[in-house]
Amino acid sequence: MLLKRYGVFEEQLLDPHIHDRQDFTSGITALDEYLHRFAVQQSKKGVAVVRVLIDTNMPKTILGYYSLSAAQINAVQMDERTQQKWPRYPVPCFRLGRLAIHLAHRNRGLGRILMGCAVDRCLEAKKHVAAYALVVDAKGEDTKSFYEHYEFTPCRDNPMAMYLSLGT
Repeated sequence: MLLKRYGVFEEQLLDPHIHDRQDFTSGITALDEYLHRFAVQQSKKGVAVVRVLIDTNMPKTILGYYSLSAAQINAVQMDERTQQKWPRYPVPCFRLGRLAIHLAHRNRGLGRILMGCAVDRCLEAKKHVAAYALVVDAKGEDTKSFYEHYEFTPCRDNPMAMYLSLGT
């Protein structure tokens, strides 16, 4: 099993036999319900890969999680400068479907760690499968501000849909 270590934190694939999904609460019902009810199914079906962040001293406790899947974005949704580089058909991307931090572990920089892990995973996958960007749908203004902090660009037709170029 490939593990990335960040101090006492470890990023792992979600394992329902190890990680306590039912104890996780982010305060956002849709994100909690996804982890509790759908994450394992979607992982098994190949819809999304779900990775969790744990403290090595408490390996059952999920501090946060994110999901990644394949995606595409229509070039006309991107900013003008980027549009000029692409033909007018969908551009391959990765999708950050969910990203959540446990309420009890907020304000510890875990969102930043998870974002870094997700981008690292995309950059590694990009060596084997072409993809231009990481796309996300912000669920609200606070979430949008979080992604803007990491230089995600709002899409032209929907400012809550955002993308981060993964370079060339």
